[in-house]
Amino acid sequence: MSKNGRVLVAMSGGIDSTVAAVMLHQQGYEVIGITMKTWDYATAGGSKKETGCCSLDSINDARAVAVNMGFHHFIVDIRDEFGDWVIDNFVEEYLAGRTPNPCIMCNTHIKWAALLKRANALDCEFIATGHYAQKRYENERYIISKGIDENKDQSYVLWGLPQDSLARTMFPVGGFHKPDIRKMATDWGYDELAQKPESYEICFIPDNDYRGFLARRNPQAIAALDGGNFVSPDGTILGKHRGFPFYTIGQRKGLGIALGKPVFVVDIDPNTNTVVLGNLDELHRNGMWVRNINLIKYPTLGDGMDTITKIRSHHAGAPAYIHPDGDLVKVEFMIPVDAITPGQSAVFYEGNDVIGGGHIVSSFIVEAANTQQLSAINH
Repeated sequence: MSKNGRVLVAMSGGIDSTVAAVMLHQQGYEVIGITMKTWDYATAGGSKKETGCCSLDSINDARAVAVNMGFHHFIVDIRDEFGDWVIDNFVEEYLAGRTPNPCIMCNTHIKWAALLKRANALDCEFIATGHYAQKRYENERYIISKGIDENKDQSYVLWGLPQDSLARTMFPVGGFHKPDIRKMATDWGYDELAQKPESYEICFIPDNDYRGFLARRNPQAIAALDGGNFVSPDGTILGKHRGFPFYTIGQRKGLGIALGKPVFVVDIDPNTNTVVLGNLDELHRNGMWVRNINLIKYPTLGDGMDTITKIRSHHAGAPAYIHPDGDLVKVEFMIPVDAITPGQSAVFYEGNDVIGGGHIVSSFIVEAANTQQLSAINH
């Protein structure tokens, strides 16, 4: 074993995890690469060729790098583990009127557990991934902070990781910008990999048609919901829809209804199979409830604290005061935000550090909508 230790690197076949593996190898770690087969898209009946981290091409790309660099590489089939949790949860959440983020569920409940299980079997002290995030140890806590490259930062999808997982996790590319990573790959002779297009689809839906996936996965439930009502915020029936799982808060395009003005999905009621349509102002909310809280930077929230809170991965974040309320966290934004979506994740930041996060339960409107008023109420 090398003096730096042995590290198991999750290699998807993409540029980021490849550079992470090569970087650690050059730093003197004993690297073992692992590629996890999470999904067989052919079984879903999709129309697009399998792409991304589960494709044969990606697996072969990861193996080729390991062979070239002279370290071991394993392929692990975790389709059963992945499907039982991530895919079943994905379908169940949509059928409950929520919009899930399967990448976060996978990281929290499947990927890290699978990596650590194999790391233990292979006597690896550490695991590493190609996520654009950073980690440090401070005040007896392992803290995740944003990656240097704001455009690629992935700290949002890591909020669910517990301390014992973070203790053994490395993020080698988090301190670099994407162009630097591409240059490294080119300098090391991986020109084709450096130009490989990135995939932004859900790994088990490479055609990006989640509606088709839901219909194939649970056809009877989806068919039974066809023909529900679009309604206005005051309850006026506006038309018929295809079933509430086919819509998400904030959606404007693809509604299948023309009202002579732009409208958005502002609410979904799964109990009555209704989808509420309204204008942009009616999409605004300045409060929400969050559950399934995992704290990273601090062991508790105390009586509450000021944060920058993100409500989806590409949200810039907004100032908010958060405080615990039983098993939930109440979030009050200083200014209204658009499209707070149940099922998505709320992630709380202090500067670049992740305080923690949870799943959005519901949104609401509070009367006090500016910093001074909220400060007076909460302090």
